[in-house]
Amino acid sequence: MPTLKSLAPAFVLLISTPAFAADPLPDAIAAPGESIVLSVHAEGAQVYECKAGTDGKLAWAFREPIATLLSEGKTIGRHYAGPNWELSDSSAVVGKAIGNAPGGTANDIAWLRLEVTSRRGSGMLTPVTTVQRINTHGGKLEGACDKAGEFRSAPYSAEYVFLKKG
Repeated sequence: MPTLKSLAPAFVLLISTPAFAADPLPDAIAAPGESIVLSVHAEGAQVYECKAGTDGKLAWAFREPIATLLSEGKTIGRHYAGPNWELSDSSAVVGKAIGNAPGGTANDIAWLRLEVTSRRGSGMLTPVTTVQRINTHGGKLEGACDKAGEFRSAPYSAEYVFLKKG
């Protein structure tokens, strides 16, 4: 009967193989060849406005995100319309969505890959070229809206991964 000690090398080999690695991100939001600068947790809301759609019917339309960026339980920045991400070190980036994948459930906003289109300040976000929004929970607002111009928010959380080329 093999002992735990004799199985240890085989166990190490098994857990280091790709079959036991974290699931890869969907191709639409993957950023091959880029390395992580910073990964943060976000807690906030997706804000929606009641507007007439192309069919003339009122429906909730996404307006803007409002979120606090957290690292190790501490606030390090904020996320807001643009979309902008701004850290307390005064560095900031603005992104443009270039890829998306469905959230984990019907209530979760999409996972995104965003290309950085501009930056401000000098700090942690200065070298960032790509932002990924992953592991989303919540954020979708469903149902009818009755009055144009009315606002509602849907709580959400996500992980934002800031990447740079190379």
